Amino acid sequence: MSAPGTAVLAISTPVDELPELFLPALQQTVQMVGITVILAILLGTPLAVILHNTAPRGLFPNPAVNAVAGWVVNLGRSLPFLVLMAAIIPFTRFIVGTSLGVQAAAVPMTLAATPYVARLIENSLRDVPPEVVEVGRASAGSNFQIIRKVQLHEAVPTIIGALTIALIGILDMSAIAGAVGAGGIGNLAIAYGYNRFDNTVMITTVIALVVLVQVIQLVGDLAARLTNRR
Repeated sequence: MSAPGTAVLAISTPVDELPELFLPALQQTVQMVGITVILAILLGTPLAVILHNTAPRGLFPNPAVNAVAGWVVNLGRSLPFLVLMAAIIPFTRFIVGTSLGVQAAAVPMTLAATPYVARLIENSLRDVPPEVVEVGRASAGSNFQIIRKVQLHEAVPTIIGALTIALIGILDMSAIAGAVGAGGIGNLAIAYGYNRFDNTVMITTVIALVVLVQVIQLVGDLAARLTNRR
């Protein structure tokens, strides 16, 4: 069967042909979300640490750095994802050589998700009791050791909960990206379910997204409970 968006099918796709149509789209969605989550965590965690520890109650208060970091994060969160995706097409082409496909979608998705993840992790770090950080200071730990072994370690359950929320948000982004040429479930829903009035495909994509969100939330809740030592 041809790739999604290129074949001419009947109004309602036969159920036995759905796997051949749906599974590649699911794989593309998983790739987009997976790449974005990994990059957003790698970029967002240091940003969150800087935001938290340059604040007045942080380990190394610095109003100037805190203001710049906060401005960068707020700037990244100020544009709707669809606008951001269109606005940075030249940058996306410079990075990955194309503005279409999974790799191209990962660029704006990462730029949109990183400040979001940074704020969520920053809020998680704020929940770490100050007395726990003081114990780390009293033990003559360096700032790096306190950040790694006290702040991030103690915040793991709430960070997992926050990343669960972020992951669901990134899944939503992948559906939007799919609608404008990135592939995935979003593209399948628009190309077949909407443009061709294919109810079989539309219902399948809706059910798939609902199931994905439920699974992500269940796994996230379980992981947060298992790591909660308080």
